Amino acid sequence: MATPGAASAELVIGWCIFGLLLLAILAFCWIYVRKYQSRRESEVVSTITAIFSLAIALITSALLPVDIFLVSYMKNQNGTFKDWANANVSRQIEDTVLYGYYTLYSVILFCVFFWIPFVYFYYEEKDDDDTSKCTQIKTALKYTLGFVVICALLLLVGAFVPLNVPNNKNSTEWEKVKFLFEELGSSHGLAALSFSISSLTLIGMLAAITYTAYGMSALPLNLIKGTRSTAYERLENTEDIEEVEQHIQTIKSKSKDGRPLPARDKRALKQFEERLRTLKKRERHLEFIENSWWTKFCGALRPLKIIWGIFFILVALLFVISLFLSNLDKALHSAGIDSGFIIFGANLSNPLNMLLPLLQTVFPLDYILITIIIMYFIFTSMAGIRNIGIWFFWIRLYKIRRGRTRPQALLFLCMILLLIVLHTSYMIYSLAPQYVMYGSQNYLIETNITSDNHKGNSTLSVPKRCDADAPEDQCTVTRTYLFLHKFWFFSAAYYFGNWAFLGVFLIGLIVSCCKGKKSVIEGVDEDSDISDDEPSVYSV
Repeated sequence: MATPGAASAELVIGWCIFGLLLLAILAFCWIYVRKYQSRRESEVVSTITAIFSLAIALITSALLPVDIFLVSYMKNQNGTFKDWANANVSRQIEDTVLYGYYTLYSVILFCVFFWIPFVYFYYEEKDDDDTSKCTQIKTALKYTLGFVVICALLLLVGAFVPLNVPNNKNSTEWEKVKFLFEELGSSHGLAALSFSISSLTLIGMLAAITYTAYGMSALPLNLIKGTRSTAYERLENTEDIEEVEQHIQTIKSKSKDGRPLPARDKRALKQFEERLRTLKKRERHLEFIENSWWTKFCGALRPLKIIWGIFFILVALLFVISLFLSNLDKALHSAGIDSGFIIFGANLSNPLNMLLPLLQTVFPLDYILITIIIMYFIFTSMAGIRNIGIWFFWIRLYKIRRGRTRPQALLFLCMILLLIVLHTSYMIYSLAPQYVMYGSQNYLIETNITSDNHKGNSTLSVPKRCDADAPEDQCTVTRTYLFLHKFWFFSAAYYFGNWAFLGVFLIGLIVSCCKGKKSVIEGVDEDSDISDDEPSVYSV
């Protein structure tokens, strides 16, 4: 039996691991942002904002396994509470996690609805040299005010749309208003914050459907297929240069006798000369990459890339199968759309839902697995954003390129990743609903048994895994689940979004299989921010 001192020591160890993970997250965010930001247009404020916002999103996701660990650690495997886990201690632990979510989610709202828009608009105004700093700040604040108003509306809607209504239908208007404030006070603002975060998570779901679902197929297949041969691309590029030069000479030969060129020939000549400049720029970059030590190093790692690609596609298939079975379980056995497709117990076997509780018995294996899942979502989302770009309907706003991403695009990138990481909490719930709700908790149920020695029936208490129909005083629900399922209509939207995620993944898998190998300098034809004099190393 665990003593209070031993319990406290293990909790301290858990929090120390969480602290080390925070340091690792900050280091990862710094490397990640610095890797993709433009070296010629880097800006301190936008860089710090991008690093900070991405770190906050990852830290919020890292709180999920801590929440699950704490509610699971309060109970023994036989379904009884541990000696130290009395009502006061349990409440203190739950409140600590809840306040942690309050703090992190409030910072996320601040970043999404104020700080990131302000920095973006401030940098947009900075492009005008005639604008003073005071004018830049005023203009940025003016545009940011719209985001603040949206945030205020979301908080008000979440706060003043009660989930329960007064039982007395004859109550006065003042009593109804009083009821709203009493409900808001009793929930400590949980509904308002949950509604706002769920709204952002809904946007993150759309981003995950667009980018993550495609990236889960594009990333592994690109690793397996690799890039085109640099020598072969140089040969093709040289042939194109010779062909364009011949066209230019043919057009110029028409004016050797002093006659002016027709307007059509002038336009064609201008297009061919522009094409020639692009091809020569490609030639310089291809020559640089072919002679680069980095190219030779990546060539030596080609077998390792194929292994990683196979591993990533297997992980993607595991996620897709688990998500499909979980959604199918909800479709067949849930309480319906009015409850947000909540499941009373698990009816279909789900690989991850079985694996995570099993790993939780050896701390911190489940923590490591969830961290790997979140990082996998980040990398696949980044692959999707890099392949698709940042669009506003049919207009491409920005492209994401290693070492060439503009500060505005970097802010958009981290905003999208922040929203996607928010959505990963519900994705993990979809993959392992019982684990996210209750972890490895068990509770005692009484069963009737018949004894051969004594006539009649007797009762025996046996442990059972906590599920949605377990008694509230026997199973503690995670704070994460309360935030995710405060409003049933968001859960219903997530359910349908998971089906869309599966559909986009299958479409992306077909598209990625049909696409050929990428060029080693993909994007040189389009990117205007590439220096002609200073080639850079591209992903090979």
